[in-house]
Amino acid sequence: MKKILYSFLILSSAALSAQKNPSVKFAVANDIVGTVGMFTAKKSIIQSSNVYKSPAGLPQGLKKYSFIAEKGLTEFKIKNGYEGLDTMSLAQLNSQYGVPENTPVLIEGYEFADSSMKIYGDMMGNAEVKDYNGRKTVFLSASALK
Repeated sequence: MKKILYSFLILSSAALSAQKNPSVKFAVANDIVGTVGMFTAKKSIIQSSNVYKSPAGLPQGLKKYSFIAEKGLTEFKIKNGYEGLDTMSLAQLNSQYGVPENTPVLIEGYEFADSSMKIYGDMMGNAEVKDYNGRKTVFLSASALK
């Protein structure tokens, strides 16, 4: 009985640690993922924005981000000359934490399976390596600029 209870607790903690955070609103600019809050804090570099309310409404170029568009997705256009924001691929993030580069990364509970995808450095909050589905995985929380 103790083994069953222990197994249940381990599975529950893994499931809870991977829960999606509904307060984070993701955004994309130049094919790089950030958060709406991150871009709102940098209003001076924004040329325009388009808000898509559901994954079904995403244009073809943004369909690969449908997994983070459950609550909508905002696409920002950055003014010329301001495109040089700090970015990194999820493979690079994995490498920094000693995790195989092709391992998915969990950001606020959303699984980013494509490790070639890039994120803005400004969106990064706390990062830690945890066990997820039997493998070491980087869990990343978005910064306070959600």
